[in-house]
Amino acid sequence: MQFHVLSFEGPDEYSRAGGLASRIDGLTRTLAALGFETHLWFVGDPDRPGHETREGVRLHRWCQWLSRWHGGGVYDGEGPKRADYSTSLPPFLLEECLRPALVGGGEAVVLAEEWQTADALIGLHHRLCEAGLRERAALLWNANNVFGFDRIPWAPLRAAATLTTVSRLMRHRMEPYGGRPLVIWNGLPPEAYELPERATLLGLQDALAGRTALVKVARWDPDKDWLAALRSVAHMRDEGLRPLLVARGGQEPHEAEVREEARRLGLRWVDREPAQRGLRALLDVLREPGDREILCLRFPLDSECTRALFRTADAVLANSAFEPFGLVGLETMAVGGIACTGLSGEDYAIPGRNALVIQSRDPGELTSLLRNLKARPDDELALRRAARQTAMRFSWVEVVKRSLLPRVALLRPASGPCSPAPDEKEDLV
Repeated sequence: MQFHVLSFEGPDEYSRAGGLASRIDGLTRTLAALGFETHLWFVGDPDRPGHETREGVRLHRWCQWLSRWHGGGVYDGEGPKRADYSTSLPPFLLEECLRPALVGGGEAVVLAEEWQTADALIGLHHRLCEAGLRERAALLWNANNVFGFDRIPWAPLRAAATLTTVSRLMRHRMEPYGGRPLVIWNGLPPEAYELPERATLLGLQDALAGRTALVKVARWDPDKDWLAALRSVAHMRDEGLRPLLVARGGQEPHEAEVREEARRLGLRWVDREPAQRGLRALLDVLREPGDREILCLRFPLDSECTRALFRTADAVLANSAFEPFGLVGLETMAVGGIACTGLSGEDYAIPGRNALVIQSRDPGELTSLLRNLKARPDDELALRRAARQTAMRFSWVEVVKRSLLPRVALLRPASGPCSPAPDEKEDLV
């Protein structure tokens, strides 16, 4: 069986913009490790080979001629890239990969991710129908968020593919668009479970001694509930808990609102952007903030730094106003950290057992939850252990074996009849 994953994002630095790249990387590497012929079709770095194999995954970098004119990353020039991806990829994928395999008696699964790939999948469906091969291929389209839902041709997409999503919350959000999508959760790669070295943890604990250490790593986006996080920090300050919020955002304009809210609440903010990177630089900046309540890291955190922070912090603020899945919370739990989630898409979170779950807009709720937990060290230890055990069940190997593969077996014949192809002159931009 062949697996083909269609996605704008991918493993190249050029192609990474958020959690989707991590999902795609983990999923494709796992499928390849399990012995499946695995292809990833993505908008890749224009200076890398068009086709190559890495860790068993056959990478196909698409739209490279456009990416040369749009150096700002995968979504720079999104409209022209989507039009090119939708029109040029389906015929190539069919003729070069699918037809030889399917005519020879093989089977294939095509999983397309997010709204930018919907037209490509619909086009592939019609080409498979014309070739008389549709019944040998399972086509799935997955939503990780609601972005772009207003630009998706839902009726043709439902006829072409089985819809999937990443949580029960997203399933409910998608029901008004027709159908009941399958839920196939996100997973974590093996390196997400690697515990930091003891010396690293001791160094971080020493740097944060005497503080209530909070960590929030997210885009500067209203959905990530930064303003609520600041109000919780202010409440802890007023309660004498000496909070320190270690924040890492992105490049989004909402940062200005977050800074203004911090000023209004009287929270002292310091930015740090050291010349060096890595754990040593992180330890140095953590020792600097003094009595300030917010330390904003203006440099990227590698996975080693992130895992160390998540493990050491008193809580990782992964709660959001809208969270389709909650990858940061699950990453925190994977290293035995204390994840603070919301009541949204975090299907893995059990309040008080493996995570802290915020259920109100009261800024004192987090203070109360942390105080109760710190007053019972045995309970805190049990929560950290339960968190790690839960995360183990969400490894990509487990998700693929227990959730994805059993459903693939149920998806043929095609989810919808082979209807006439749309007018190829239709403007896709």
